Amino acid sequence: MFDRIFAALSHRVANWAGQPAAFILALATVIIWVTTGPLFHYSDTWQLVINTGTTIVTFLMVFLIQNAQNRDGSAIQAKLDELIRAIDAARNDFIGIEHLTEAELQRIKAVLEKECGDDETHRLAIERLIARR
Repeated sequence: MFDRIFAALSHRVANWAGQPAAFILALATVIIWVTTGPLFHYSDTWQLVINTGTTIVTFLMVFLIQNAQNRDGSAIQAKLDELIRAIDAARNDFIGIEHLTEAELQRIKAVLEKECGDDETHRLAIERLIARR
């Protein structure tokens, strides 16, 4: 149950944090803080307020946004795995390769690039793709 609550909260906060209203709220907070500087004589406490506030918000946002991105990445991976599984000509061996090490993935990438042809073939294919736009 906690997982569902946290997932829903992180999704909503991550979506809200990416909206212009969140930026405007953050900017307004900074503007208010700056304009109150003379009132508090630019004291250490005045500086500590913004430092502490931004640190707490940043600390919490890291976890919420990371959770939302992890779920998005997993959903995309599941969709890609389903496409690989559903297409007869696709190689099912690629399902689950996201769990391999970086070195293993680089070896697979090198083999696939070699199967696709030389650099000139790639360059021409990319030029054709760009020309279609």
